[in-house]
Amino acid sequence: MNPEMQALLITAISIACLHTLTGPDHYLPFIALSKARGWTIGKTIGWTVVCGIGHVLSSVALALGGAALGWSLSKVSFLEDVRGGIAAWVMLAFGIVYTIWGFYRLYKNKPHKHFDVEDDGVYVYEHRHNEAVAPTERYRVTPWVMFIIFLLGPCEPMIPLLYFPAAQNSWGGMLVLVLVYTIVTLLTMLTLVLLGYYGIGFTTTKKLEKYMHVLGGLTIFICGAGMLWMGW
Repeated sequence: MNPEMQALLITAISIACLHTLTGPDHYLPFIALSKARGWTIGKTIGWTVVCGIGHVLSSVALALGGAALGWSLSKVSFLEDVRGGIAAWVMLAFGIVYTIWGFYRLYKNKPHKHFDVEDDGVYVYEHRHNEAVAPTERYRVTPWVMFIIFLLGPCEPMIPLLYFPAAQNSWGGMLVLVLVYTIVTLLTMLTLVLLGYYGIGFTTTKKLEKYMHVLGGLTIFICGAGMLWMGW
């Protein structure tokens, strides 16, 4: 395995873990639903996997856009000898832009999904950090509602990861990245859900939620910088 693929695999693993750990909506709703509805451990695991697969599929669908760009550039004859460098520059640029966007969201305190557990069920609504105002609109969460939420909430930092293997015409490399990202995401979700199911709290990870996009952008930036200047 070449150094570039190793760097991409490490980045895919890092993004899958960080994106899940810093997003309480990836595990707390399943814990809340299992408690509120008296789910068995098997049903809790089943719905976590179903929603996790939906989330992964939407993330990979976004990443295929990056792959299409890489595949298109691989057909341009005068770029054949430098497309690896171009791919690294694309990752670096994406990382910078995404990090800046993450800081912008952090500064503006943009609303995000928040889940509440009530006696009659679990509800989702728009929420800002450190906001004590009661929600004006909220919706009851069912397992299928959770699936739709996950399907429509992809992981944006996945976009450039398939660009490099596509530019190298490496279908095998793309498949390995997708499989690794999928497995790590599902394992991280299941680990956190099972810990919560058995009574372990997540105060620390909840505090990281507002930094989720910044951390994702920095991860992509580091990967691109490593490929360009550190021989990865």
